[in-house]
Order: sequence, then structure tokens, then C-alpha cells
Amino acid sequence: MSVDIYKEIVSLRARGTRAALAIIIAHEGAAPRKDAVKMLIGEDGRQIGNVGGGLVEADVARQAKEVMNTGKPRLLSYDLSGIDHDERALVCGGSMQIYIDPVLPDPELVVFGAGHVAKAVAEAAAAAGFSVTVFDDRAKYATAERFPGAKVVLVEDSENWDEALNGLNLTSSSYVFVATQRPRTDRICLRRALMSPARYIGMLGSLTKTKILLEALRKEGVDPARFSRIFIPAGLDIGSETPEEIAASVIPELIAARKNLDVGRLRDAVRAAKSFCKNAD
Repeated sequence: MSVDIYKEIVSLRARGTRAALAIIIAHEGAAPRKDAVKMLIGEDGRQIGNVGGGLVEADVARQAKEVMNTGKPRLLSYDLSGIDHDERALVCGGSMQIYIDPVLPDPELVVFGAGHVAKAVAEAAAAAGFSVTVFDDRAKYATAERFPGAKVVLVEDSENWDEALNGLNLTSSSYVFVATQRPRTDRICLRRALMSPARYIGMLGSLTKTKILLEALRKEGVDPARFSRIFIPAGLDIGSETPEEIAASVIPELIAARKNLDVGRLRDAVRAAKSFCKNAD
């Protein structure tokens, strides 16, 4: 039984999985497939449907991965006349154009902690188009009233965050902000994020706290090579102090990560600009 591509797209987006949809939008002369034929390519390489096989299909699959990464559609043109004399090529005597459209799930921000900064970050992220999930073990903070529109998870057993996070599925479309009330729970949440393909991991914290936390994770067996994925303290260095100001510094990092920009270089550029402005004064 053939798979319904559009139902599969809905399923992939619900699971937080990226894909790309390739559609033949035009052809001239003889071509292996005709207009409107579709092929869905998942980030795991799985393909549903086909656009003609051979080198064309292999190239479409390769470029589909780039489309998933950039989030930008792409129009491809193929000459099937065989004039390049490649024996592997499709020599049909025609040409075809294929449009590749990214199929991306909604970006999800997972906020560990429900304090004042977490609330401000969650509100700003929702306004920027992120779905938000909040975890905290304090009943007076982890409420739907404090986080309207977000999914709020109350961790019933404050001593067992590990178990509470077992059902959490962090994907390549997930963004993480860690701001719990205790170093221990920060460490548990950070470890979970580091072992996932989450696109962004940011945490509130001082340099002293950071050194202690990362050393604890290293002793627990977390590869230090993973630590470069963490942005501590989260947010651009613009002198933020209030929860709202901190949120305003964090959101650009989330957006930059979503747009596949180098967040580290962005942070460096802001620091350099800040230093320049100080020296200019």
C-alpha cells in the first residue's frame, strides 16, 4: 500500500522531525517523470515517492538535506540530453525542473525552570514563534496562569527530575533554556540537553557556577567536547539585568540558531562592539 505523502508530512512535523518535499514543476521533451510528481525526503534519508531515479534523484536527495539545514527552498534544473556523455546519466532527451520545499516542525523552546527570568524568556519566545514547554517542581510557579499558551509540566518529585524528563523528546527542532532554582537540577537538565540533538542550549549562570557544573558533568561521564554547545550565560552581552532585559538578549540567539547562523560568532561580534563603544567613550 502506498504511503500518503501529506499524512507523512503531518506525522513528521508532529514528531519534531525535518524533511523536504521535492516536486517536479516543469518538464520538456522526454523525461522519466512528469509534472507534479513528488518525493519526500526525511532527515534520516528515507524517501517516499521518486522523481525519476538515477543521478537526478540522488542529487535531489543530497540537496534536500541542505534545504532542511538552511530552511530555504531551492529550484533545480536538469538537462537530460546526455550531452555531458556521463554513462550513468538519464539520457531522455528532455529537461526538468524540480522545486524542493523544506518541511520543518514548529521550533520548540523547552524552559527548565519557571522563575521570573524563565517567564520573561518564555513570553518573548512565544511572541517570536516558538512553542514553549516549561518544567519546574514548584507548584506556585509552574502554572498555566503564569505561562499562558505554554505547556507546563509540574515535576511532582523535586528529587527525581531524571524520571520526570524521561518522556521528553528533544529533537533537532528543540531549543533549551536552563534556569532552575538549584545547581543539581540545572545539571540534570543540562545533561539531558547535551545528550540530545537540540539546536540551541543556553543556561543562566556565573563563571564560577559554570566551572563547577561542567566539572560535575565531566565526572559523570559527559564528553567535554559537548560543552562547546552550551551558551553560558545565555543571551547576548548587552548589559542585561532585569528578567525582561535578559529575555531580550536571549531571543536573538534563539532566532539566530533557528536561521542557522553561528551563535558563537554573533556573541563574539556583540562583545567586540560593546568593547569598541566603551573605548570610544
